[in-house]
Amino acid sequence: MDLALVQTALELGLICSLTVLALFLSYTMLNVCDLSTDGCFTLGAAVGAVVAISGHPFLAIAAAMGAGVCSGFITALLQTKMGVDSLLAGIIVNTGLYSINIAVMSGSSLLNMNQTDTVFTMVRDALEGTPLAGQYRLVVAAVAVALVVAFLSLFLNTRLGLAIRATGNNPDMVRSSSINPAFTTVVGLCVANAFTGLSGCLLAQSQRSADVNIGTGMVTIALASLLIGGTVLGRGGIFTRACGVVLGSFIFRLVYTIALRFDMPAFMLKLVSSIIVVLAISGPYLKSRWPMIRRRLTYRSTAGKGGGEQC
Repeated sequence: MDLALVQTALELGLICSLTVLALFLSYTMLNVCDLSTDGCFTLGAAVGAVVAISGHPFLAIAAAMGAGVCSGFITALLQTKMGVDSLLAGIIVNTGLYSINIAVMSGSSLLNMNQTDTVFTMVRDALEGTPLAGQYRLVVAAVAVALVVAFLSLFLNTRLGLAIRATGNNPDMVRSSSINPAFTTVVGLCVANAFTGLSGCLLAQSQRSADVNIGTGMVTIALASLLIGGTVLGRGGIFTRACGVVLGSFIFRLVYTIALRFDMPAFMLKLVSSIIVVLAISGPYLKSRWPMIRRRLTYRSTAGKGGGEQC
């Protein structure tokens, strides 16, 4: 396999794994299916690009994460204070964010950062003359993922983190324990969307452009990566499962990148994503059913041979 292909998949997989880690927190831990991921990802990219263009690439990261917190807060507010279903709340916020993202980009659908200093270019200059000079994208992505995984491993084992996990498992029990599930839901979604905004910001700075459609389909990609990671490393503590999520993101991107190398038309890539999601979801089920399916096939084969001999 081409080494450049693997490196590209690894770089994109690491950057997008931040969104998968966000879904790991909201979907797996908090048991909330947040469909605002696409819009929040684009929001992080747009805010990060605008701040980076103004000459502050590192401040762009904080701004993108702050924008993600705001998106998560609105989504959680609709669910906890206004009685909107979690799925519908995500759809509403995602729809509204499309207009907000264009407004952030001053009415443009594309921001070009070819002449802009980014986190990646600054790290590239800092690593010049070292063995890692050509791996600056990988270094930035790996550092960001390592920090987020470490934060999640520590945060989800704190008192508040345990309350968030308990809310996802049994909100009634949490309520009876004098813990406000609305508060834990707000905190969980704000933290998760901060990671999504960070992911969008880093992808925009890596590609040196921010497009209003940059986050389209990101929730599907993140869900597929999350399920793949759960199949590979679904058991163990928070750190092990978070590492499995990152690995799932890399595996998904590797398959996606290989599909691109087969000169597949661009309009077919969404179908590839859907197929990967189906396989990731149905894989564990089919694996558990395989022994019974094999016994049935064996029985039918044996019965067919016996019937033939009797005739």
